[in-house]
Amino acid sequence: MGAAESADYGLLAPAWAGTRVAALTGDTALLQALLDVELAWVRVLADAGLADPEAPAAVAAVSDASLYDAASLAERAQGGGNPVIPLLADLRKLAQAQSPAAAGAIHRGATSQDIMDTALMLLARRALEAILADADRAVTALGDLARRHARTLCVARTLTQHSLPSTFGLRAAQWLHGVGQAAEGLRTAALGLPLQWGGASGTMAALTTATAARSGTDGPFDLTSRLAVALGLAEPVAPWQTNRLPVTGLGAALQDFTAAAGKMANDVLLLSRPEIGELSEPRAAGRGGSSAMPQKQNPVLSVLIRSAALAAPGHGVQLQAAAAAADDERPSGSWHVEWQALRSLLRLAGGAAAKLAELAAGLQVHTRALERNLAAAGPLVVSEKIMAVVAPLLDDGVAGRGKKLVSEAVAHSLSTGEPFATVLRSTVPEDILSDDRLADILDPVNYVGEAAALIERITAAYPGKPSA
Repeated sequence: MGAAESADYGLLAPAWAGTRVAALTGDTALLQALLDVELAWVRVLADAGLADPEAPAAVAAVSDASLYDAASLAERAQGGGNPVIPLLADLRKLAQAQSPAAAGAIHRGATSQDIMDTALMLLARRALEAILADADRAVTALGDLARRHARTLCVARTLTQHSLPSTFGLRAAQWLHGVGQAAEGLRTAALGLPLQWGGASGTMAALTTATAARSGTDGPFDLTSRLAVALGLAEPVAPWQTNRLPVTGLGAALQDFTAAAGKMANDVLLLSRPEIGELSEPRAAGRGGSSAMPQKQNPVLSVLIRSAALAAPGHGVQLQAAAAAADDERPSGSWHVEWQALRSLLRLAGGAAAKLAELAAGLQVHTRALERNLAAAGPLVVSEKIMAVVAPLLDDGVAGRGKKLVSEAVAHSLSTGEPFATVLRSTVPEDILSDDRLADILDPVNYVGEAAALIERITAAYPGKPSA
């Protein structure tokens, strides 16, 4: 089977196929990250006088992923358990042709796990830049949506049933609350992605020996600090080859984001059902059609976001299990199983972010349907307020009498179909409660609590970024 036949284009993964993050996490991108780490290290060594001054240019000339056969590297990786080993053989061979001194500078004082872990952090940093760009677009769009519909009444639902009056703006603001918080978590994770550099067993022994042999050279920690800066990664307190929390922490942040995106997608899927009809996804040519039922317009964006949210926890569990099973000074097998799980989480979050940004920006809100569904709930939608305001007026000195009378009025309306307002009017004397006051109590617009203030608080917390 050739490279083209074994390539993963995402035919079975429409949640992320064809996205920017798919390209940023593919085998070519990983190969480039591995090469970038090796090249950056050669430059640090040369600057410190620990490698030939010509080595960086020679290695740079052959640090292009297109010069290497990824399929061959993958096959040969079985010999040592990771792709760094065969890549080093090829890299040194090509660098040697550029400069005889270059091959000896490559990988000096490092080990395969240093390169692999650091390259994956570099890969993640690049992918997170794209994910966060889309997440910021979604945050901005959701803020606009929340403010635009701050006074658009709707019926809230709890446990699938009508509960109280609310506003669609608050619903959108709560989507924003989750997405914005998750995006901040991703941003924090991106800033904390650490360099891994410990040598063969995490003692940095080879690097210590190399620096000690040359008078006036900076120590191992100075060199690794420079490498971290060169790669745009955080400088760790110590090597973390068996402390896998940097990986599980990143995985958790990615899962949080897909979960927040999934919450919005779940709501859109429910509220876009024809019998509810409150929302519609933005239309796009060639999207949402059915192969057998041309009348359908499927909410594909939400379907794919939801699929990403459902798939992500499984990969997160795999990362956690691998961390828990880490053994000795280099995990056996549990380290290896992280790679695909982490890449899958990056891809799922990337796919979800791209689709969420489009969904949030183009979501169609059908206000007539919102009005219709709120009206269908009838005055009972403010029964909580009636219990609080009207019931005490009916106690007539007997505690609980008012609540009993209101409950009976509710039951009568539900069983007979008689309008609740009519039943309640006949239950409450006019000298206790005027028609105007009763109408005011039954009007859902007067029972949305602090919805407007909550919208302002949430949108202020996650202001998003203005469009360029």
